[in-house]
Amino acid sequence: MLWTLFFAFLKIGAFTFGGGYAMISLLEHECVEKRKWITSEELMELTVIAESTPGPIAINCATYTGYKRAGFWGALAATCGVILPSFVILYAISLFFENLLGIPVIVHAFRGIRCAVALLILQVGVRMIVSHRKNRPEDRFAPALMALFFLLALGANLAGVSISTVYLILAGGAVGFCLYYLLPRRKRRADP
Repeated sequence: MLWTLFFAFLKIGAFTFGGGYAMISLLEHECVEKRKWITSEELMELTVIAESTPGPIAINCATYTGYKRAGFWGALAATCGVILPSFVILYAISLFFENLLGIPVIVHAFRGIRCAVALLILQVGVRMIVSHRKNRPEDRFAPALMALFFLLALGANLAGVSISTVYLILAGGAVGFCLYYLLPRRKRRADP
């Protein structure tokens, strides 16, 4: 199991460009669909927790999944697997960085990779919305909240205003607390 965890997360770390959000699609394929190590609900909640805590999403997911499957050593194997490709690639790039930026083929390849990464992130967002509606049909506010925060972030970026994701997370938590805890509680008190 330790080697399986290590190599599964090594593959995820080696073939994902664009950071944590771009990795979510591969994490879902490898950990949820193919190996059934975690559920899509766990992945979605893990993404929320990983975004709210220090550390990259992929490392947090690897650590959680590894721990769930094989305890401490599973967490260590999965985390090392996901970190190793990035470390090796960044180390190699740092040795030749100045020379790489002068090669037109590499510059153009990175432009294409940026477009693909944007599409991967958008795909993850759509999957999260669909998964949320499928797993929690009673949650009627979630798609509207997701759309609201997406439009808020998009509008701010298009207007050239920088909004920290920390503020969006805090605002989402506050709205969620009001909608899913305070309102039902208030309604229960009002009903005789």
